[in-house]
Amino acid sequence: SGPMWAYILAHEDAVPLWRSLMGPTKVFRARNNVPDSIRGAYGLTDTRNTTHGSDSPASASREIAFFFPEFSEQLWYQREEPRLRRGPVYYDAEQRVHCVLGDEETELP
Repeated sequence: SGPMWAYILAHEDAVPLWRSLMGPTKVFRARNNVPDSIRGAYGLTDTRNTTHGSDSPASASREIAFFFPEFSEQLWYQREEPRLRRGPVYYDAEQRVHCVLGDEETELP
């Protein structure tokens, strides 16, 4: 019904953390039980609940492959994930990449 943005969230517990921020799928339940959640604050109906999140790492892998067919999860874990663990991370909006403070390398070789 409108614009959509898809993101890949990376964290050891990304699925449960994101689902916690979203709140319950049922908007009525979200509004009453977790009103400060995304769905509690912005959800309209159960089918227009403002956000989606995979329910498991396996679902996340399938959905990532659908929305980002050029993305290689395996290469990300080999190249990017170890680099991002080296220190505090910030987002460079101009280059549209995450960088490690003090690390001048912002792109893959």
